[in-house]
Amino acid sequence: MSTKIRLGRRLVQLYAGLALYGASSALLLEASLGLEPWNVLHQGLSKLTGLSMGVVLTIVGAAVLLLWIPLRQRPGLGTVSNVLVIGFAMDATLAVLPDVRALAVRVPLLLAGVVLNGAATGLYIAADFGPGPRDGLMTGLHRRTGRSIRLIRTAVEVAVVVTGFALGGTVGVGTVLYALTIGPLAQLFLRVFAVPAASARSTVVATGQPEGAILQR
Repeated sequence: MSTKIRLGRRLVQLYAGLALYGASSALLLEASLGLEPWNVLHQGLSKLTGLSMGVVLTIVGAAVLLLWIPLRQRPGLGTVSNVLVIGFAMDATLAVLPDVRALAVRVPLLLAGVVLNGAATGLYIAADFGPGPRDGLMTGLHRRTGRSIRLIRTAVEVAVVVTGFALGGTVGVGTVLYALTIGPLAQLFLRVFAVPAASARSTVVATGQPEGAILQR
């Protein structure tokens, strides 16, 4: 695969993955059966501030990105795009989704949201344009403290879930299902969407993609 074609594919994967990630988060929110750990916090902050989930997600992403400075993390195109695209895609999806109350509809929404989230994760990580703000925070803490990524991720996500729940975020079976399945799903889709190697790498890529930060749970 030529360098230009490979770069084009990677860009398509990056933005498709981020858009689908936002859409998958909207499905999980609409299912009302429990959210991903960070979105428990985002929902709690949304209820506290009156801002939309997408706006809160964007603000928190930007704030977390500022924490990269003392950790000496270097953002890539994917990092900045993560902050800008996912929240917008989430709000856009929520705007067109109908209000769902029946459990017979909410359960399939939950399952679809989890699987779509795994596919979206595989898409944008395989694009290799740098980690998202939250994943980069965890790998940065790993390098600075010497603690395992698994331990750091668990500690951070427990903290955001507890804080989000205290603020009114939704914790439920969906939260547990997501925690148990996102690693295997992301690994599967990373293989599906792996980009063939090229002889030369693009200058816009940020190396050191933290696959372990997402997959090691």
